[in-house]
Amino acid sequence: MQKAEQQELFKQIMGNYPTGVTIVTTTDENGKPVGLTVNSFASVSLDPLMLLWSIDHRVSSLKAFTEGGKFAVHVLAGEQQELCKTFASKVEDRFSGCDWSLSENGLPILDGAFGVFECKTFKAIEAGDHTVLIGEVIDLQVTPEKDPMLYHRRVFGPIPEEFYTPKQPVL
Repeated sequence: MQKAEQQELFKQIMGNYPTGVTIVTTTDENGKPVGLTVNSFASVSLDPLMLLWSIDHRVSSLKAFTEGGKFAVHVLAGEQQELCKTFASKVEDRFSGCDWSLSENGLPILDGAFGVFECKTFKAIEAGDHTVLIGEVIDLQVTPEKDPMLYHRRVFGPIPEEFYTPKQPVL
């Protein structure tokens, strides 16, 4: 099998793997907020609390994330499809169309997410055409009345209601 065929099959398999959707934010060297939609996100450790996500080397905000020393991961709520699209687009100022504020840790925090993890960068590891960023959680919040977003077959949206029969509490 040729490399291009393998890459297409890889994308097909990964696009069919159900996962959550996040937006990761930080500030650049001028203090300007930057962010992007990410679904390569996982927990790493409970003691200390750690998580990871990966960023493509072609992303214009790569330096802000790899050199900034901190970032916030927003686990999107099911109804945040438009926000997800905005932060996945090539739009320059992704923050102009949404409500957000700076946290006590100096990180841009988007309103309405299911959960938010504020992290200090523990380690950055180059892996192929991406960098894996491992963060130690320094603050977190959850909105338990919301449900998280689901990504499956290259489509994102709320978790289907039939998954909640009867609806299970989040916490």
